[in-house]
Amino acid sequence: LDSKRVVDGERHIEFFKPLPTTSEGRTFEVRGKVVGLYDKGKATVLETQNDLVDAKTGELYVRATGSGFFVGQGGWGGPKGPKAESYPPPSGKQPDATYEHPITPESAHLYRLNGDYNPLHATPEPGLAMGFGGAIMHGLYSWNTTCHALLKLLGGSDPANLKDYQARFASPVKPGDTLVMRFWRTGERDGEGWEEVRFVTEVKGGKVCLSNGRARMRVVGGRGSKL
Repeated sequence: LDSKRVVDGERHIEFFKPLPTTSEGRTFEVRGKVVGLYDKGKATVLETQNDLVDAKTGELYVRATGSGFFVGQGGWGGPKGPKAESYPPPSGKQPDATYEHPITPESAHLYRLNGDYNPLHATPEPGLAMGFGGAIMHGLYSWNTTCHALLKLLGGSDPANLKDYQARFASPVKPGDTLVMRFWRTGERDGEGWEEVRFVTEVKGGKVCLSNGRARMRVVGGRGSKL
């Protein structure tokens, strides 16, 4: 598989224990494994799981699962994989909160300092070859900024109020775009009291870029905000 022709498919993160503010005196390990490999015809999907574990105690802090979509690298006769569950917004209900986030033309170059140096986010040639029209933003940029807005608007900016968070990457985002995020409370709670919130993020004046958005959290605020 050519790692220079891959984009995010879906991401899901679940928190089992609060993350400490420092790793001093601890030995953390990220333990990863492949959990699926599927042939989608025009692409191959690789699903992975990464656990953040205290190596001394074996305690699990965070589990992150995701899928990589290897563009133009399918058709090898493998299994198509299971059908993913859908989490659409509540029908006929206005969002409980909205948020607009402008992206600067330099954002992709700054965000890649996190360690993702895929040239797809730096120069136009890979994006042109993949049909994106040029360089695009990291998918996790939209994913992370949407999570930040969700926690700010409905979770009191307290990470302890977020149990898990997931979304599907539906279309590319380009530097200079503006993200429009919409959040819906469902009122549905599990046995531990975590409420389900659904969300959609789109490019202003364009397509949905994050679909199938779902989080479980403790809602401590609910007023919409448009910035």
